[in-house]
Parts: sequence; structure tokens; C-alpha cells
Amino acid sequence: MKLLLIVYHSRTGGSRQIAQAAEAAARETGEARVQVLEATEAGPDDLLQADGYLFVCPENLAAISGEMKAFFDRAYYPVLGRIEGRPYALMVCAGSDGENAVRQMARIATGWRLKAVAEPIIVCTHAQTPEAILAEKQIAPAELARCGELGAALAAGLAMGIY
Repeated sequence: MKLLLIVYHSRTGGSRQIAQAAEAAARETGEARVQVLEATEAGPDDLLQADGYLFVCPENLAAISGEMKAFFDRAYYPVLGRIEGRPYALMVCAGSDGENAVRQMARIATGWRLKAVAEPIIVCTHAQTPEAILAEKQIAPAELARCGELGAALAAGLAMGIY
């Protein structure tokens, strides 16, 4: 059975919620094994063992979160040339547009020669004040459903071998 690896980082709960929505839907399909790791725990061996990936993080100061960047830094060279062609997708929880975090992760995935299999999902919380930015997030059910659809599609696509 194929393995979908979900690597995420969350500081205020938003990215955790969207990663969990994707995980739950992927598991519900019963078509692939699903492993979920926080970015601080994930490493090269986890990437090598997986057949496909979902990377999830917040956009902080117009960039991927530091913990997610540290994961990519730890894993980049040890897996370079060893995971080419594997499918991936991205989700970002952002206070405004999230585009730069998507661009950063996509550039890393391009360096690994991964294959994007879905449009990135950006969940915008519209948090713009220091209080709102630091507050625990509550992601709307419609957004969680979108994230769940992506998780289910990744699991099904891996199982069917279409990626």
C-alpha cells in the first residue's frame, strides 16, 4: 500500500487543522497509508519512505514558517536525486495572501524534481493585527472540506498509480 506523508508546522493551530482535515479524508478513503509528522520531527528518512507528499505550513512574515524551513534545510541534500518524480501538493494558512510561502515550497519541490499534482490551497484567515495573528485559529468548515478533498485525492491518486 502506498504511503502519503503529510509534513506540517503550526504555531496557532490553523495549519494543524488543515493538515488534520487532509489526513482524516485521506485515511477515510482506505486507499493509502497516511503518516503525519510535525516539521520538527520529520527528516530525510521519512521522505525516502513515502510515495507522495503534502506539505502544510503557515505563512509568517511573507515566508514559510521557520520550523518548516528548517525541515527543508535538514532534508534537502540527503534526499536530492532520490525522490524525483514523486507527487506532492501544498497547503498554506495565511493572514493575507500566502503566495510567497507557496512559491518558496514549490521552488524546493522543483529542486527535488517532485511533480505537483494539485493547485496549492491557501486558507486565508485575514488576521492582520498582532492580536489576531497570535490568536489560536478556527478554520471554517468549508475550508476544511477543501483541504479534506485534497487529502482524499492524493491518497486515491497514489493508490491508483495515476501520479
